[in-house]
Amino acid sequence: MAEKKQLVKKIIILLNKKYKNPKTALNYKTAHQLLIATMLSAQCTDKRVNIVTKDLFKKYKKMKDYAKISVEELEKDIRTTGFFRSKAKNISGSSKIIVKKFRSRIPDTMEKLIMLPGVARKTANIILSEVFDKNEGIAVDTHVRRLSQRLGLSENSNPEKIEKDLMEITEKKNWGKVSNLLISHGRTICTARNPKCKACILNKDCPSVFRVHP
Repeated sequence: MAEKKQLVKKIIILLNKKYKNPKTALNYKTAHQLLIATMLSAQCTDKRVNIVTKDLFKKYKKMKDYAKISVEELEKDIRTTGFFRSKAKNISGSSKIIVKKFRSRIPDTMEKLIMLPGVARKTANIILSEVFDKNEGIAVDTHVRRLSQRLGLSENSNPEKIEKDLMEITEKKNWGKVSNLLISHGRTICTARNPKCKACILNKDCPSVFRVHP
């Protein structure tokens, strides 16, 4: 445990120098826009989501707009993000709850956020960290999952178990930061296929460097 805590500290220092306090790659201006964008990002690239939300955010400007629009109409707007039927249903349902129960304001606690349809811990963690500067957990996406395993920070494959492992070895003040740093590194260097191990700033501390990419 102590070794992993030291390793995480070193990883954060090294990656922070390289990526300069990165934020989410999703484009947004308001809390509700980030919520919508994050919900759309499930099984979809951030690049594609940003293309879709460019027009979506012009068409629907407030939370009540999403609550009023028909699910069928919303499906057409987000079709290219994949799983558009379930996403449209969840966005519509969440919007109605936010408008009615929270007076059109995005909730600022984990407990309230995960009450919303389609919002699990990953989405909630992103909202809390990015919008409210609150660290209640660590957002685990495919990049965080992959790097956590390769770096020996977690032996689990379940996102919630990986989150728990990371929370135990990472200082709470860095929970939001470590997720964004690992995501940035996963996109640019430690990719799923053909990771650039020779160019990796973490290669001296990575137990997978030779196994993944001799």
